[in-house]
Amino acid sequence: MTKLLDAPARPGRAKRPAGPGQTGPSRRGIGGGIRALLTSPKYGPVTVTAVLFLAIFVIGGVRYRGFFSGQVFLNLLVDNAYLIVLAVGMTFVILTGGIDLSVGAVVALSGMIAASLLQTGWSPWTVIPLILVLTSVLGLLVGLMIHVFKVQPFIATLAAMFLARGLCYVISQSSISITDETFVQLAVARIPLGGGMSITPSVIIALVVVAVAVWVLHATRFGRTVYAIGGGEQSGLLMGLPVARTKVLVYVVSGFCSGLAGVLFTFYTLSGYPLTAIGTELDAIAAVVIGGTLLTGGYGFVLGSVLGVLVLGVIQTIITFEGTLSSWWTKIFIGLLLLVFIILQKVLTARRR
Repeated sequence: MTKLLDAPARPGRAKRPAGPGQTGPSRRGIGGGIRALLTSPKYGPVTVTAVLFLAIFVIGGVRYRGFFSGQVFLNLLVDNAYLIVLAVGMTFVILTGGIDLSVGAVVALSGMIAASLLQTGWSPWTVIPLILVLTSVLGLLVGLMIHVFKVQPFIATLAAMFLARGLCYVISQSSISITDETFVQLAVARIPLGGGMSITPSVIIALVVVAVAVWVLHATRFGRTVYAIGGGEQSGLLMGLPVARTKVLVYVVSGFCSGLAGVLFTFYTLSGYPLTAIGTELDAIAAVVIGGTLLTGGYGFVLGSVLGVLVLGVIQTIITFEGTLSSWWTKIFIGLLLLVFIILQKVLTARRR
């Protein structure tokens, strides 16, 4: 026994350099880094979304002539500028673990307010700020209902959805056309980018909103608190973070983005209609989830939500190019993708624990 205890330890064997047929440390490091990226609950889903978008776009380019043109990609932004803004607001809400079912109805309400006021001779430069203020106030009321009265976000925003949709019918039960010269000019305006490509002013507005949202979430105390609430509200309270104020403000942000999205959608349609944007809230939620934001909050990126919108847009574009498929196939593919990404989130978060 004494000999065993007193025996010297075996010297470690020296590592031999990797031969030509062996995998070196650098190669293992790269593979391990990719594996860690894909299995990370923070970066994994958004990485998968980016790869999925590129794959779908390449498939479309191989299958259809003219699909690879720059204008086809820019048209994804033109056609979905309002949805990008809507998804930005929804990202703030879902990052805290909440949900907002009212955004589609608020888009419709914004269009109805704009169309009715412009028809009576109001200036567009008065109407647009008024819409943004009203929708922000609606978001404030929803946030206060959730925080003060402890109403579940699902119920509070469902009530707001019925309220906003009902107000649309109070304004008018039929479509209202917009003939205001400023709105018409903004609707038909194109910003040339060279090479025969162009975008609309709505795209510029959407990109500015995305840039501001990225800065707010990653460079301000408000943004850090949003992530902290999603990670654990009680932990945020113990850290002394303004949890109550932030929970209310994310619904104000969502209301503001919904109003702005409604204005952009009005530029796109030049009309207000009570049945506009039915189901759009589900498209926004789907884009955010497909973009990698965890439904329970804490993980997610605004740029991921933009990628989610682009994935939905490119699926719709492929169906349009195909010409023989019903537009309902878009909903089918979105449903399948949503299911896959929710399962992916569950798997990644379970492995994290």
